[in-house]
Amino acid sequence: LHSETWRGCTLGISPWGKLGMEKTCKAAKRPENSRRNRYRDVSPFDHSRVRLQRGDGDYINASLVQVPQAQRSYILAQAPLPNTCGHFWQMVWEQKSRAIVMLNRTVENNVKKCEKYWPKRRDAPKSFRDSSVTLLGEERTPFFTVRELQLHFLPVRACAGETRKVLHFHYTMWPDFGVPESPTHFLDFLFRVRASASLSPELGPLVVHCSAGIGRSGTFCLVDTCLALVERTREGLVPPDVRQVLLQMRHARMGLIQTPEQLRFSYLAI
Repeated sequence: LHSETWRGCTLGISPWGKLGMEKTCKAAKRPENSRRNRYRDVSPFDHSRVRLQRGDGDYINASLVQVPQAQRSYILAQAPLPNTCGHFWQMVWEQKSRAIVMLNRTVENNVKKCEKYWPKRRDAPKSFRDSSVTLLGEERTPFFTVRELQLHFLPVRACAGETRKVLHFHYTMWPDFGVPESPTHFLDFLFRVRASASLSPELGPLVVHCSAGIGRSGTFCLVDTCLALVERTREGLVPPDVRQVLLQMRHARMGLIQTPEQLRFSYLAI
């Protein structure tokens, strides 16, 4: 289909109309939380935002997005800032997430898009206010990198001294506001995430982020959710309506899928 057709489809489910106006983002707009937002126009809705359970305020720019009919639960977040890396790892710990999907590079078009919140070397852990992260192993491919990390939360009451392994799936060939050249390598990446069992309903939500946590992150979650629903049609369920699934997800986080190209890519991948 022509690009104008996809643009019309995107506008037909625009996040900036009535849906966005009905839902508040009061926590994100509070003065004390402004430094925790990467972009002024990308805020979590109050009803679905993830709340930190301890520390100096409960705010983080992240949203819980659930699609019960697909047995999917995600946390879509902005890329950590220098002052929110500790909050990010606190969220991973408190939500019992066992994997992170990162869909952007730290620097894109000479602009910093993400603070490097994981260690580069095995012998050099990264420390934050309440946690430390150690690199246990790393596997590189031409399109993505998989890291095995160990998250140690510093002694606080019930979780004193406890550590957990967290997988870090980093897709490195996805341009900002664009799409991968072909769905093939993206699907290889998605199925690698799935094969790790990180999406199991028994575990905490999968954490997914790009720079803003809406465009590339929304594309990843829409494709994964719809494929899960396609697989469940074998159980007698009706095949998914991609538009309705996206609208359902946008009830939890504004702006998911930013461009007509990202929507078209989602359909191609599904």
